[in-house]
Amino acid sequence: MKKIEKNIGIILALTAGVCFGLSNTFAGLAYSGGATPFTMSATRFFLPSLILTIIILAQGNAIFLPTRASVIAVLLGVVTILYTIALLEAFQLILVPIAVLIFYLFPIFTGIILKLLGWGQFNMTKAVCAVVAFSGLGLTLMVQIENIEGTGIILAALAALGLALVSVVSQRLIKDEDPRQATLYMAASALMVMVVLVVIEGSLPLPSNITGWVGFSLSNIMYAAAMISFFYAISISGAGTTTFLTNIEPLVVVGTAFLFLDQSLTIVQLFGVLVVVLALIFYARTEA
Repeated sequence: MKKIEKNIGIILALTAGVCFGLSNTFAGLAYSGGATPFTMSATRFFLPSLILTIIILAQGNAIFLPTRASVIAVLLGVVTILYTIALLEAFQLILVPIAVLIFYLFPIFTGIILKLLGWGQFNMTKAVCAVVAFSGLGLTLMVQIENIEGTGIILAALAALGLALVSVVSQRLIKDEDPRQATLYMAASALMVMVVLVVIEGSLPLPSNITGWVGFSLSNIMYAAAMISFFYAISISGAGTTTFLTNIEPLVVVGTAFLFLDQSLTIVQLFGVLVVVLALIFYARTEA
């Protein structure tokens, strides 16, 4: 039984990594068809909220969390929508693979935050992995530094910091509560924030052609699958193993961005991507 659960956790984590990558790539496709980061942010959390509500009710479980956990989950949802907007904005300013590569430094940011809060260890191995990862990122960026928008880099880095904060707090929240309820609260609160912003804005730009609608629809479907799979995987395999396996996302994005967005990297940049991914894998192994 334990072996079956372990395999399920592995499959869910890999599914999350692939689906996150596909979702971010298809967001780029949606942009080419008239959608905006505001559009994608406003709709991204609808499906996860709906699907999780159906699952929880179908299994006869309670939807509501205890008061303290509810407040924490809602606040995490607000942070989630903020870093989501930052990442989706970054996709418009720099190549999607580079934005995702920067974003995927979040495990290192997570480790640093845990160390600063006294909740975790940041040993020499992790420090070396961090230096190697940032060196690989530097190599990837320096090749075409004159063509890279600095604002996009900052937004992707802020998104990584946001996910790191969510990971630090949610790891403790999920440990004590049902991951489905916690994830539902985060998704629903993120959705509510965007509903308010849409009402204030007075409009929601939608895709203007078939390419945009395909990208828009697939991005939202893939994100729902990724978000639910990710937190289920954490509840089964733990944060360390899940993070280790979802490191596949930058590689998925490099391939899919080339296929669907005609965004390609140079050989040197691809080497930089490989350096970062390998550093993240070794870093995650110290957590697993």
